[in-house]
Amino acid sequence: MQLFADLLDALSYQPARNGKLRLMEDYLRHAPDPDRGYALAALCGELDLPSLKPAALRDMTIAQIDPELFHWSYDYVGDLAETIALIWPTGNTTTHAPPRLSEVIERLRLAGRAEAMTLMSDWLDGLDATGRWALLKLAAGALRVGVSARLAKTALSALGTVSLEEIEETWPQHQPPYTELIQWVAGGEKPAARNTLGFRPLMLSHPIEESDLANFAPHDFCAEWKWDGIRVQVAAAAGQVRLYSRAGEDISGAFPDLIEQVDFEAVLDGELLVARHRNGAVEVASFNDLQQRLNRKKPTPALLASSPAHVRLYDALIIGNDDLRALPLRERRQHLEAWYGEKPRPRFDLSPLIQFADWSELARLRADARAAGIEGLMLKRWESPYIAGRVKGHWFKWKRDALTIDAVLMYAQRGHGKRSSFYSDFTFGCWRPFVDENGNPGRELVPVGKAYSGFTDEELRKLDRWVRNNTVERFGPVRVLSPGLVAEFEFDSVHESTRHKSGIALRFPRFHRIRWDKPANEADEVETLRKLMT
Repeated sequence: MQLFADLLDALSYQPARNGKLRLMEDYLRHAPDPDRGYALAALCGELDLPSLKPAALRDMTIAQIDPELFHWSYDYVGDLAETIALIWPTGNTTTHAPPRLSEVIERLRLAGRAEAMTLMSDWLDGLDATGRWALLKLAAGALRVGVSARLAKTALSALGTVSLEEIEETWPQHQPPYTELIQWVAGGEKPAARNTLGFRPLMLSHPIEESDLANFAPHDFCAEWKWDGIRVQVAAAAGQVRLYSRAGEDISGAFPDLIEQVDFEAVLDGELLVARHRNGAVEVASFNDLQQRLNRKKPTPALLASSPAHVRLYDALIIGNDDLRALPLRERRQHLEAWYGEKPRPRFDLSPLIQFADWSELARLRADARAAGIEGLMLKRWESPYIAGRVKGHWFKWKRDALTIDAVLMYAQRGHGKRSSFYSDFTFGCWRPFVDENGNPGRELVPVGKAYSGFTDEELRKLDRWVRNNTVERFGPVRVLSPGLVAEFEFDSVHESTRHKSGIALRFPRFHRIRWDKPANEADEVETLRKLMT
């Protein structure tokens, strides 16, 4: 456990990608099995470990120390795991040796709630502050050390000559602690394939601006719409079907209406949408409708009927026994069109290609994307093979311009990891009219979104100081702010929402700039946002 704790601690303070890779590679080379496999699963977010509730961890700690001391400490530190790790009494008489990572995981998997808390207390007694912090992060299911699943797999690939693409393709065939997989990567024998439905890593794109297009010839590219759904891969063979997210997560169980329509053998790349068939045409619903499906692992019959799943196909990796990935896009598209034209494909259609003569014509088409409820355009080089990852020079995304709004900061919370000492998570609001209990008209601020990105480190420090000087109320970790600071936020779209007091929800909001000079009463109104709805 201590090796894993030291790894997490080092990762949390290492900002550089290559530095993180070196730390993980060193751990994977020297940690024993099965610990290193469980560590890899934890870093990839694939540990099947019932997380312990924060309230239970708080109660366990308060039973050991003065409650007032705990609350003051938690308020100062801002991160629950770090607070408990630092404040846990070290004078307890214990004979418990520090546990191994594998012991922690395997025993917590089998323990009931009461037994799990007893185990945690015993383990905390036997660890130092860093070990306690890592144990609590692991048990709570929130490592947050700036490592993506792909970065962890990249570190694994450095152990030998097996490529990252091969690892990602065979990854779904293995379960933690990945002993056979790690031994193969380190130079051992390749494990026998358990099925043919492993995830094939997706080909990704780079953002592009209109000014960049002068460097490219229009006839070298095809164009298609960037549909407002989520990227998926459909894999089907030998009577089995899998639906994978772009990160390789198996989401088949959430979309039974789609899975039951798959009667082919292929691996296809496309966009998951909610779409309804009306008068022979496919009518794509908003992302908000799709989000209702994404939030349900077991959809109800009513939801299946009201929000039918649909895949708009972009590309073909494999059709039947033919692996098409090495072919240029022009030929893959021909194979896909021929396959699609063989018979009706319920719940599937092809993403149409956009005809254009030059970049200016395409720019005019892009200008209408928002009105059509489309994210923007995709530009793909005709000669590009299907290469896993974000390869330069092949595929580009030309998204529609972001929307912006001036809003007032209303609430703040501390962040996590390196940001645990800073107020970095903000709820912001806009004005709307209201009538008080005496019948007097006025305006009130109502929340319209949350944002925690888009500012520099220096701006974060200024925001943190402003929060500390302008807090008017406290509700646990939340700080209620005096309505005095306006920021300009950018976001992708606005949707109706019954879950929010304002009645709307913003997609992907982030800070654009902080308006230190603008009075709060000049911020925008909710009605302004409603006019931006797509």
